Amino acid sequence: MNYFANAGIILVEFVFGILILLIVLRVLLQLVRANFHNPIVQFLYKATNPLLMPLRRFIPGWRRLDVAGVLLAWLLFVIKTALVHAMAGHMPSWPGLLVISLADMLGWLLMCVLVLVLVRVVHGFAGSDNRHPIVPLVFQLTEPVLAPVRRRLPTPGGIDLSPLLVLLVVALARALVVQPLLDLGLKLGASA
Repeated sequence: MNYFANAGIILVEFVFGILILLIVLRVLLQLVRANFHNPIVQFLYKATNPLLMPLRRFIPGWRRLDVAGVLLAWLLFVIKTALVHAMAGHMPSWPGLLVISLADMLGWLLMCVLVLVLVRVVHGFAGSDNRHPIVPLVFQLTEPVLAPVRRRLPTPGGIDLSPLLVLLVVALARALVVQPLLDLGLKLGASA
């Protein structure tokens, strides 16, 4: 692979990473019913409406889940994966490409959970300014994951161990779910 292909892959990963981040954050914030008056939420809605609103005419939501947003994120992963593999010089078969993209999306989502939990832990230790608009969003996004674990765990000395257990579960899920799915996708992709 030459230098231009490497640079192209970096650009594709960056551009699609930003688009996917915007779409996934909007889906997650709708799922947790984030405050629409938060300026970050308003930005996400304005940035993603041109892509999501046409899809919503054909793909309805399910309960609080924006199915159109989930499908759009997966489609962006499929396109990104196809472009990266094409630049690398080997294109997997369509079934392999779809499974690889699904594994990438699950791995990416687990990484988002990991980063958000770490940000919440650091914020708890640092005790920084709670007036910043991102602070309530981090709490709203992590609370549905941390609260069920917190209810079942003891708090020795008043220390909340739920983030530690969630980080362990995320690492195990990446190793036991995402990696086998990725291996299956690569195996399917090579059989073209």
